[in-house]
Amino acid sequence: MMKATENKWEMIGMTTGTMLVNGTKKGGTSSNRNMQNVHDREQQGILGVHAVFSPENFEKLTGIMYKKSAEAGSVLYWEGDKADKLYFLIKGRVKVTKSSDDGRTFTLSLHQAGDLFGQLDPFQDSEHACSAEMTEDGEIGILQRKDLEVLLWQHGDLAIEFMRWMGLAHRITQTKMRDLMMFGKPGALCSLLIRLSNSCGIEKNGKIRLDIRMSNSEMADMIGATRESVNRMLNDMKKEGVIEMDGGSITILNLAYLRGVCQCESCPKEICRM
Repeated sequence: MMKATENKWEMIGMTTGTMLVNGTKKGGTSSNRNMQNVHDREQQGILGVHAVFSPENFEKLTGIMYKKSAEAGSVLYWEGDKADKLYFLIKGRVKVTKSSDDGRTFTLSLHQAGDLFGQLDPFQDSEHACSAEMTEDGEIGILQRKDLEVLLWQHGDLAIEFMRWMGLAHRITQTKMRDLMMFGKPGALCSLLIRLSNSCGIEKNGKIRLDIRMSNSEMADMIGATRESVNRMLNDMKKEGVIEMDGGSITILNLAYLRGVCQCESCPKEICRM
């Protein structure tokens, strides 16, 4: 069981806007400070759950988590399972997939260390619409819905940040659907490469190397295309000097080209990611 460390912030007088920090009284409301902290973390390029939750509120979440090791290939939940938990990825990577009636599997999201994911509707029962599978050995922290509901009732600032996390997840899905539907397969592939660069790209000398190896079939599953069409589009980009390919590794040479094809709206990185 993960135990939270002693909370350094003692909240008092919410309506009067006072707080004790290490025994010293500070002015201003907690919500204003939290919103400023969130903005500062976004400006610093911090992704994952830490871009949404303040350190104090994340500490509250860790206090109700229990840790579990998970091997590559293990399924965290299946489509149709009861959705009564959230998952915090401590180590490793996870892919979220959706199966069609004809047996094809589509990859909807890739999660890495620091991400909070899962389908959870507070205060009502629901079922998972997708499945989640570990793609490499790792460790996860699990939050039970019943424990989370208590925290949300007790801490209004945490509830606000939780709603913001849900809103960001919704916006990520919206922008993915926009890129898939409005700009064809080339736009969807360019959008995928941009999102991968934001999620797991390593920038050096004006180039961005994707720190993840993916086959053309895996990329096709992420944009609803065939392996052959992805192979053709990648080769065209390589000929035009947009990307370099070395085995299963891709390096982006011309990010502006990719942004032009999918008419990138310069969304912040916490939205333009996998």
